Amino acid sequence: MAMRMSYITLNTNELLANITGQNQALALMERYESLTALARADDQELMQVPGVGAAKAAALKSALTLAIKLSQEITAEPPLLDSPDKIADLLREELRLQTTETFIVVLLNTRRKLIKYVHISNGTLDTLLVHPRQVYRLAIAANAAAIVVAHNHPSSDPTASEADIKVTRDLIRAGQLLKIELVDHVIIGAKTTERQKDYVSLREQGYFYA
Repeated sequence: MAMRMSYITLNTNELLANITGQNQALALMERYESLTALARADDQELMQVPGVGAAKAAALKSALTLAIKLSQEITAEPPLLDSPDKIADLLREELRLQTTETFIVVLLNTRRKLIKYVHISNGTLDTLLVHPRQVYRLAIAANAAAIVVAHNHPSSDPTASEADIKVTRDLIRAGQLLKIELVDHVIIGAKTTERQKDYVSLREQGYFYA
């Protein structure tokens, strides 16, 4: 009887080698240095590595996307999203791979449990244009009682910009008129030795109060 391979004991290069071949796996990790950087590369970039053709690039992107979906998989009970760390946990893996600012609306029921979340806008490296009409149209259609909005900063610094603050205040005012609460605006970045959290909550920072 053939022995069953334990994939969990394999290192990153060995797992990549199962998809691309050993030489290509070494070349990919030398070029990209981390799985995050590798996941951000598109098919055409991957195919610049000798020996990585269209089929191997597609297989690699599929495997990395499956890994993201696995990390997001939840039980039948919708998660309770009543704090910024829970929002960050929900969206971190998806947002940290984006190379431009990406805006997500998280729709919640009356108990602050997830209905669904939706991508509504992609900006540039440092600019994101969002209108309250886009956000609350989704909330009304889903019969959401409350929402959270979130986006990433590709620079890795989650500090809120003046544009982020303005968007938040516009959304607060629109939500008050529609009786749909904006619970928080969470910005995802990256941790550093000086910064213990990889996200910023604009509610925690006081922007939701007069």
